[in-house]
Formats: sequence, structure tokens, C-alpha cells
Amino acid sequence: MIAPLPPAARPFVAFPTLLRSHGLSVAPEQTVAFLSAIDLLGPRSLEHVRKAAAATLAPHPEQRALFDALFDAHFLGAFAQEGEPEFQPDDEMSVQEDSGSREVLLGDEINETGRAATGAEALSLRRLQPLDDDETLRRFARALPAALPRRRGYRRRGARSGPAVDLARSLRDAIRHDGEVMSLKKLRRVTRPRPILLLIDVSGSMKQRSDANLALAHAVVQTAPRAEAFTFGTRLTRVTGALRRRRREQALTEAAGLVADWDGGTRIGDALQAFLAAPRFAAHARGAVVVVLSDGLERGDPAALVSAVARLAARAHRVDWLTPLAADPGYRPETEALRQILPDLASLANGATTARICRHILSLGGARAA
Repeated sequence: MIAPLPPAARPFVAFPTLLRSHGLSVAPEQTVAFLSAIDLLGPRSLEHVRKAAAATLAPHPEQRALFDALFDAHFLGAFAQEGEPEFQPDDEMSVQEDSGSREVLLGDEINETGRAATGAEALSLRRLQPLDDDETLRRFARALPAALPRRRGYRRRGARSGPAVDLARSLRDAIRHDGEVMSLKKLRRVTRPRPILLLIDVSGSMKQRSDANLALAHAVVQTAPRAEAFTFGTRLTRVTGALRRRRREQALTEAAGLVADWDGGTRIGDALQAFLAAPRFAAHARGAVVVVLSDGLERGDPAALVSAVARLAARAHRVDWLTPLAADPGYRPETEALRQILPDLASLANGATTARICRHILSLGGARAA
């Protein structure tokens, strides 16, 4: 069964159909390219949509005037050119411009303040806002590769001392000295950075930190040798592929389009259980530094969260839970689930600002394993 077309996409799908009905040649591949351009650009105005349409639907220069008239008629409700049939979009197909901060919520409950946790699922589209942490993230990205905890790898390389003998180097050295063994060359196992796994809470209670945390995840994915990033609220979403794009604005726009549960309910345990249930996802946690960016205000079954964190800690090198609530010096875990998982956490630390989170991650290289 084919899924119904989202209401927000209907005006863009209807526009190539309108062009074909007026004699302009538009192939199905051009329609797909037009929709991909809209998704990639995250347009803030109809002028961006017009440029994307002109670039992908490629009207003939002689038909550009007709193309612009049909665009205005379709998206702005303007009158068509003289001699052309008048086209008025209906209410369902109309496009509303916004400033980038409004969300189209599909759930029954709306979390207006972002200060309380809810169990209800609210699916939404969202455009991430520009941040003021550029310099902090640049310094963090430069320092991260050297600051990550390291583990012994399986490869070996020559060293002055070590537990194993490098026979090849020792024999070559003996040949140079007419077969006399002057010294035995040694091998030592090289070290490699541990993978880092970011689990980012995008529920309503984390609304104030979601954009900044995703920008931080982009810096981690861009600089760490092995990094993975997932978001969770009422469902689990892998955003690593989108964050691999070098330009931050482009990466965050694509990642925002992947996440459907912005500012909705909080079911951390179910999301972590889903992560561990998929072998290709759970493999990313093996021997990794796991950083959870969440306030821990679980509204689902506490037993699911306790079980999931225990299994996650058994696989990982360490699990660090960073919550903005810990900015208060007198903070104590409020939920029953968070109190029960404390023995499985390497630390429960302050995650109220990007600088605090960066400082904590950079300090993990000298920290002991959980």
C-alpha cells in the first residue's frame, strides 16, 4: 500500500503537473529533482522555491514568461497571463511562509514551553536556527581527535621496546651486518581512537537545546575518526549520514528533515531498546564512548530505560549522561528511572551549554573507563 502524500509536499508535486497541462515538457525525473532541491535547500522564501524550480524543471527560454506566470498563479494565487486559463490553488495546496521557527505539528498535544516532559507523540517538520557557538565548535573540532580515549589496535609497528620481535626488520638488519645479529627489533601494538556515539534527546522538554546539540554532533561526526549520531524522542533516528556533509547549514537542514519527532513526547527507554534491537546500530556502541544528551525525564516504562542502559553500558567503554538540569549545583536526579541507572553511568554531568559539553567530551581522554 502506497503511503499518502504529506500535505506539505502537495503544492510542489502539483506544480510540474500544472506545467505539463500548459504544454511545458517536464519529465518525472525532473519532478523528483525539484522535490530533492526543495528538501536540500530548506527554502526560507518563495524566491528560493522559484530558483529551485527553474534549475530543475528547466523551462525553455521562450517559455520562461509563461513559467513565471504559472508559478505566481500556483504559489501566490496571482492571475494567469492573458489568454491562459486562470488557476487558483485550493486551501489544501496553499503554501504558507514562516520565519523558520514554526513547526507543523501532527500530534494531539503541543508542548509550547519545552520545559515539561510528555509521553504523547507529536510529529513535526522543523528548520534549525543559526547558533552563536561557532568559535567554541571550531576549537572543539581541532582538539577532539587527540582528546578521544584510545584503545590498543590489532596492527603492530616498529618500536624501541615491546613484547614481540620484528623478525623482518631484525633479518634485514642482520643482512646489512654480514649475517651478524646486532640487536632484535621490537614490535608494539598501535593505539587507535575509540568510536564515539552521540544519543541526542529531541523531545519537548529538550526544546531549548536540540538545535545546539545537533550542531555539536555535526562537529563530532566531521572530526572524529569513527562517530555515530542518533536522535530520540518517541522514536529513534540515525542522522550520521546527513551530518557527514561538510557545510553545517546544509547538514543540519538535511538532518532536520530526517527527524519526525521534534518537540514531542519522551520515551527514552523504548528508543534505546530499539537501538539495541538492531544489530547494525548496536554494533556502534561496542567499545565506544557513549554520550547521552538528555534531561532524563522519562515518561515511558522506567524498566525499559534501566534495562537498556545496563545493556548499553555492558557493550560500551563508558556511558556519560549530560543533562541541562545539572547546571543547578543542588541538582539531584528526579525520575525513578534516572536514579536507578546511576550505577551504570560513568558520570552524570552538566550539559546546559555547548561549551560545557565540549569541555566534558575533551576531558574523557584522561578519564578511567566505567
